[in-house]
Amino acid sequence: MTVKSFLAKPFAAYVQRTIKAEMGNAVADQQKILDRLLKVGVKTAFGTSVNLKDVNDYQSFKQSVPLQDYEQLKSWIKQIKEGKHNVLWRGRPLYFAKTSGTTSGVKYIPITKDSISNHINTARNALLCYMAETGNTRFADGRLIFLSGSPELERVGDIPTGRLSGIVNHHVPRYLRANQLPSYETNCIEDWETKLNRIVDETISQPMTLISGIPPWMQMYFDALIERSGKKVGELFPDFSVMVQGGVNFEPYRARLFESIGRKVDTIELFPASEGFFAFQDSQECEGLLLNTNSGIFFEFVPAEQLGQKDPQRISLADVQLGQQYALIINSNAGLWGYDIGDMVRFVSSDPYRLVVTGRTKHFISAFGEHVIGEEVESCIREAAQQLKVSITEFTVAPRVSTDTTKSYHEWFIEFDQPPQEGVEALAACINALLCKKNVYYNDLIEGNILAPLQIRVVRKGGFIDYMRSVGKLGGQNKVPRLSNDRKLADALTSFT
Repeated sequence: MTVKSFLAKPFAAYVQRTIKAEMGNAVADQQKILDRLLKVGVKTAFGTSVNLKDVNDYQSFKQSVPLQDYEQLKSWIKQIKEGKHNVLWRGRPLYFAKTSGTTSGVKYIPITKDSISNHINTARNALLCYMAETGNTRFADGRLIFLSGSPELERVGDIPTGRLSGIVNHHVPRYLRANQLPSYETNCIEDWETKLNRIVDETISQPMTLISGIPPWMQMYFDALIERSGKKVGELFPDFSVMVQGGVNFEPYRARLFESIGRKVDTIELFPASEGFFAFQDSQECEGLLLNTNSGIFFEFVPAEQLGQKDPQRISLADVQLGQQYALIINSNAGLWGYDIGDMVRFVSSDPYRLVVTGRTKHFISAFGEHVIGEEVESCIREAAQQLKVSITEFTVAPRVSTDTTKSYHEWFIEFDQPPQEGVEALAACINALLCKKNVYYNDLIEGNILAPLQIRVVRKGGFIDYMRSVGKLGGQNKVPRLSNDRKLADALTSFT
């Protein structure tokens, strides 16, 4: 044990005690954050436009601040790019986090002096809670890898701009930077496959103890290590003990990642986004992610069934119900107000407030009124894969609307690492039966002969990677949508079946 891991123990215990104390004050802390946001927001151009000076409680806040997505925010971002101060938040942002949107093209999300700690400290707190609970601090002595975007930044409106992971890379604490891989030069490589080969070069002989990233890109890293060395990742890195992941639901990737490792390692799940770091796994024993209730973000929730309505119900943390699907809305010290981040969540605990991410608000299928969501398809394919002993690399689902006398159906595009011995028809029947149990609307459409049972299109090995490469979204923070309500992705994937 080095001095670093030795000193981590008391600090981890201190941070864990602080977080546990905050668990019991979550609702009160949320009110304090709203009060602080209003105190600053009233002096901004946005605050003036919505009369924040007249807001004195949450009810009046909802009446003044509209729900908005990036399209509504764009005009304010434009003013910031033009050099104006005090637009959405005091002063000007420290950074723009550059991210891709499904409808808005490139998005520029402000990160301010007040909000940067939310991104940095939450990741730190997740690791420290793990240390305090498990006693495992030795990983801090080894090599740590964060599979991330390039840390090189451009300037937009004279504001440093780049991928969130690249921005955060500039704020890695000094005591961890000496352990961090890959090198800065390798991390700056834009082409993912070139970068991946260099990462393997730099890490294959190192004492790796922690590996972090988005699951599909970690799998590519593991595959490259195995191909190069002929060994499982756990054998290659005997001290590897912690895997940190976020960005997509871990469950569809879990089995194959652990098969690649060849043994058990602990996992820590995170819920970060360019707009904020919302939740993290604080315990290896408890279900769900702890909501970040005291980190500059005031959360609101819109019941899933009211999405798209002209004036949907908005509730604060105090009124959430367990098991209910909500769209997550944030108001933050980055200057985001009434902002729909596009994620659906479901609370699994209210003491403390822990949740699971169940999908994207725009990623669903309701072409026939079924409103199938990401959590349902991921649960069904996971259970079916376990029953039929199938290993799945990647998948996505889209509606196939009939143009002739045949019935419409859901089309599942699946890439197998290990295909079903009984054939894809058996897997399709199993998934279909499970989905009928999960979703009553889908079941009614099947029983009413309005929809035919789902069908599977087999994507060739490497097909999803080739597709992502073809659209310039290989690596980084990019991921394949689980569900689409149209045929755009599905039609593109037919070239890779």
